[in-house]
Amino acid sequence: MAHVLISAAHKSSGKTTVSIGIAAALAGKGLKVQTFKKGPDYIDPMWLSRATCKPCRNLDYYTMSKDEILATFSRFSHGSDFSLIEGNKGLYDGLDLDGGNSNAALATLVGAPVILVIDARGMTRGIAPLILGYQAFDPALDIAGIILNKVGGPRHEGKLRDIIEHYTKLPVLGAIHKDERLEITERHLGLMPSNEAPQADAKINVIASLIAEQVDLDAVRRIGESAVELSAPTLPRPKNSNADVTIGIARDAAFGFYYPGDLEALEDAGATLINIDMTKDKSLPDIDGLFIGGGFPETRMIELEANQPMRDAVRDAINAGLPAYAECGGLMYLSRSLTWNGDTRTMAGVIPGDVVMHDKPQGRGYVSLRETGDGPWPLVDAGGRPDEIPAHEFHYSSLENLEGEPVFAYEVLRGHGIDGKHDGLIIKNLLAGYAHLRDVGANRWAGRFTNFVRSCKENRQLVNPSAKSSNQDSF
Repeated sequence: MAHVLISAAHKSSGKTTVSIGIAAALAGKGLKVQTFKKGPDYIDPMWLSRATCKPCRNLDYYTMSKDEILATFSRFSHGSDFSLIEGNKGLYDGLDLDGGNSNAALATLVGAPVILVIDARGMTRGIAPLILGYQAFDPALDIAGIILNKVGGPRHEGKLRDIIEHYTKLPVLGAIHKDERLEITERHLGLMPSNEAPQADAKINVIASLIAEQVDLDAVRRIGESAVELSAPTLPRPKNSNADVTIGIARDAAFGFYYPGDLEALEDAGATLINIDMTKDKSLPDIDGLFIGGGFPETRMIELEANQPMRDAVRDAINAGLPAYAECGGLMYLSRSLTWNGDTRTMAGVIPGDVVMHDKPQGRGYVSLRETGDGPWPLVDAGGRPDEIPAHEFHYSSLENLEGEPVFAYEVLRGHGIDGKHDGLIIKNLLAGYAHLRDVGANRWAGRFTNFVRSCKENRQLVNPSAKSSNQDSF
């Protein structure tokens, strides 16, 4: 179980590009590479997944227990030749004073040697005390090598290598020179997702080639092979072998923020998933439920508005009782209108309110929710509802001009949600909110939603058992 954790001294050091390049280059050599991303994130994992043709898995202290993190890492690392964990922020950064949820803590938990990526711009001799400080701060942590990034040229590289070798004794595994070809387009929420980048595969191939030329991949593999062997607990995965409901998933250039484990949990609960392109498909397929996840609908709002047949189909189906769940971008699409950069476009019109994009985040970071009891998803059993639901949000938009007396599924204990106090707007059988849920031990939402979809389907059949299934009359 060879594995490493790629971290950095601080955020925006280029560790994502380095991670994508190493993962893709090793996969290109025929290795089975499994990637992981620390924390709540969709965009970096989408690139890492595409680089290896295997779903990247998130490891997050806020939403997952330590046992879940270990079990997830062990389960998906098994059978792989090499596992790579990309950290978030800096090596020692975290929410707690003691760093109990930092990248360093994760590396210690899973026994991963750390490869430290350092943005070398403007640095020469000063790089030595930086590295020495990181080594001394936690002597038990295995910082096994350095990758220099954004190096100014051969002369700069030579100086840095001599300084690091003389003062720290750590190996320099690579020196990546500044190169525009390594850059991935960024915007308000970070990197452009790979589902929107038309040349994503070509970009990954270029990054992999440049990283392979400038990083000693064999040395990276040797470091990974020195990792501590894990014996993690195995968490049970209850599975319904009878796939008796069909759930549509909006997956296109506008919507792509889904955790692989959540989609698998929907399938484990008995759902067959059907992908839907909200920008191109003209009608809904024959489905029993609908899940519209997050994404960037504002960047595709012209196409979304132009596809009136789909907007009408979604509105009519939800108004007729189709069970639906929408997160963030999904909520935006279901609103009456979406405004960004002074341009307003008509959306599906299920939610009687308007979404407006702002220059600064309206909600950002971890959230904690408590159910109000008004949500549509019934409890699995008497102990099926958690006291507090850990989740996360990151949105520049707000829902405004909301009409009527809204009913919410959640009270927001931490975070912003829809209005600073509530999240999870309820309209008929729709639950729409800004919070992104994860199907983990603290909140098995996927099974609850699937059971709700199943219940709605059974009730329709009881009302009219001879009715033919169609998009017009099956809800």
